[in-house]
Amino acid sequence: MRSGVIAQKVGMTRVFNETGEQIPVTVLKMDGCQVVAHRTMEKNGYSALQLGIGRAKVKNVSKAERTRFAKASVEPKMKLVEFRVPADGVIPVGAEITADHFVTGQFVDVTGTSIGKGFAGPMKRWNFGGLRATHGVSVSHRSHGSTGGRQDPGKTFKNKKMAGHMGVDRITTLNLRVVSTDPDRGLILVEGSVPGHAGGWITVRDAIKKALPKDAPQPGKFRTVDSAVTADAADAPAQTNQEA
Repeated sequence: MRSGVIAQKVGMTRVFNETGEQIPVTVLKMDGCQVVAHRTMEKNGYSALQLGIGRAKVKNVSKAERTRFAKASVEPKMKLVEFRVPADGVIPVGAEITADHFVTGQFVDVTGTSIGKGFAGPMKRWNFGGLRATHGVSVSHRSHGSTGGRQDPGKTFKNKKMAGHMGVDRITTLNLRVVSTDPDRGLILVEGSVPGHAGGWITVRDAIKKALPKDAPQPGKFRTVDSAVTADAADAPAQTNQEA
């Protein structure tokens, strides 16, 4: 199991394949996605990587957090996310994961926060059909109607589909195909749409319902801080007991 990455949703566009067919894609940008800290079995009870992305203003970061970033030799980050990995899948602290961490053609699971719609009625929120347009119905054509019986059951059950707040939910879209990657600009193009608005933070992982391609780098594709050369597992040993 490899680590996922954090990316920022840029927007949607289209690309053309060899046969001239257009493919709708979402552009995800990885700008400085670095390993900030390790979580180890000995100290934390589980093995994971903490990744950070985005440049945060120093004045908005607490002193304790500034100390943690300084210890890892990493600039303060706006977004932090942990990814569970096995002990042999750890990437060194300070390494920057590149876009070719994913290979063209592989499937990924993308998680984001959906766009908020505010207070929505049952027709928009739950796709209700609404009330009749005539025969005594007036004003309340888009209402949801009765919510429960009078004597039996004498109450409205929990989780009843009604009008209310819509959107701002954590949504995971499974099995999106990676169309192409651009390591130099840090771009990942995935087929189809992903949750969230442009500029929102997105997490991308290997698909859990699809086999990982054999040519996928292990434990991942990254470049170290002191070198611009991209490294993989053969170039950099795994560090399992380092804490930042």
